[in-house]
Amino acid sequence: KLKLYQGVWVFVEQTEGQPAVVSWELLGVGGDLARARGVELCSVVIGQDVEGLCQESFAYGATKSYLVDSPIFHYYRTEAYYKAICYLVEKYKPEIMLFGATGLGRDLAGAVATQLATGLTADCTGLSIDERGFLLQTRPAFGGNIMATILTERTRPQMATVRPHVMPMSHKDGSRTGEVIRESVPFKEEDFAVKVLEIIRDSKRDEVDIAAADIIVSGGRGMAGKENFGLLQELADELGGVLGCSRAVVEAGWLPVERQVGQTGKTVRPKIYIACGISGAIQHLVGMQDSDVIIAINRDKQAPIFEVATYGIVGDVFQVVPSILKRIRDLRANKAN
Repeated sequence: KLKLYQGVWVFVEQTEGQPAVVSWELLGVGGDLARARGVELCSVVIGQDVEGLCQESFAYGATKSYLVDSPIFHYYRTEAYYKAICYLVEKYKPEIMLFGATGLGRDLAGAVATQLATGLTADCTGLSIDERGFLLQTRPAFGGNIMATILTERTRPQMATVRPHVMPMSHKDGSRTGEVIRESVPFKEEDFAVKVLEIIRDSKRDEVDIAAADIIVSGGRGMAGKENFGLLQELADELGGVLGCSRAVVEAGWLPVERQVGQTGKTVRPKIYIACGISGAIQHLVGMQDSDVIIAINRDKQAPIFEVATYGIVGDVFQVVPSILKRIRDLRANKAN
């Protein structure tokens, strides 16, 4: 029965035609999985007037795209979207299906997995294929204190969600082409109980998106108080970066939750990540360990953060950061002269 299922599918999330970046990241890891299994990498695009996203998915590695294009899918509704995906899955039988761990993706993946009575692993930090051909789904467990590897052995498709910026962006090649399979699903507007009457835009749109930043200066419990984060904000401003923090800082009420990096916050992949007074609990590490360059500043030379750091500075953050600031400003002044 399981042998009937073949292929790796990636759901391309979009809002009013604008794709979520995590979808292209998933096509990258999806391509690795498809090559390991010797099967096709396919995208799934649902919406209204969204065929252009099928073509864009080919640029990121998909060789086939399943398109459901209809006015009834203009706005996301759980019932409409999960029924459309289940219809496609039951017809074409993919062995693996990946979703972004966004608000929409989590909602949709859970509904699809429930309807299909299959397994779903949320917030994966690693995906690979074992020697038997099973999807190995790795994620933090038990409060982030261990990394668990989960398998879906008896049902298909094997489903997983992955947070934005966890996987590297796949290379885009606009010369790639693929096959678009247009599907008409057997549903009508009156089949769905939920109607979209009005869209109210998020009032928090002006918040800083730390996940999109190239440089992040983060502080932990070692900053010893809310009043001391002005020092890190100075450093972030000098470097053209943004301010982040650990979970302990949010729980202490020193910074808002949108600044939190880690398993229960944002997963980030900046060019430079500066960790100040952060010990490096695994809950934090899984959210930033794939940064290009990690600079750790901590008084405890045994702190776990140094295990993932590119450069480590053992010292008092209240002495080290002012020294760095002074050096940056001196260099700028000399350059100006």
